[in-house]
Amino acid sequence: MRQTESRTETRTQTRVDPRISESRRLVLMAALEELAEVGYGGFAIESVCRRSGVAKSTVYRHWPGKLTLVADALRSLNVQPGSAMAGVPPSGQTPRERVVEIVRHLATAFTGSTVAACTPALVDAAEHETDIRDLFHEYNAERRQTLVDAVTDGVVAGAFPARVNPDLAAVALAGAIMYRRLMTPTPMNPSDAEALVATVLGEGPSGRRG
Repeated sequence: MRQTESRTETRTQTRVDPRISESRRLVLMAALEELAEVGYGGFAIESVCRRSGVAKSTVYRHWPGKLTLVADALRSLNVQPGSAMAGVPPSGQTPRERVVEIVRHLATAFTGSTVAACTPALVDAAEHETDIRDLFHEYNAERRQTLVDAVTDGVVAGAFPARVNPDLAAVALAGAIMYRRLMTPTPMNPSDAEALVATVLGEGPSGRRG
């Protein structure tokens, strides 16, 4: 009986009020919109409160400053496949499919999303402010490592040539997408993810890209 009561209490304690979840989502979305529009230097939590319609006291209770708010928004609203936040990769995926999924997700994130819109502001702020530079580099290192691990697994499994350097391959794959977003007028189409992987890592068996 006690065990049943304990499980019931645990479920009650861990249940999240949907209103709180929605308020959190609105604040995080507003934070990225604010960042994209005014840059990190002009970013103000008061403006985020106005955009989201969430009380200032509530926002400050969860995010004591703009750096923690921006960091949470980036990590929560752009969950990378295969990352700790996303959980384990689908069991049926081949190593190549896993890499393609991560690359496609990155390309999608940089095609008209709020994350894409605020990236130039982050790049600019990273040149001038140590705190945001450290956050930006740490955030991207975490995401790059997920791709490095996926490529490494593919090399070990024989899905990619043994000559492939996973670190350089991850930089080449992610760098191509970033270059298209920041240096050209046309972001990379997510549908080109398989072709990009094939170009950097080689074709799959029998010349198949997938």
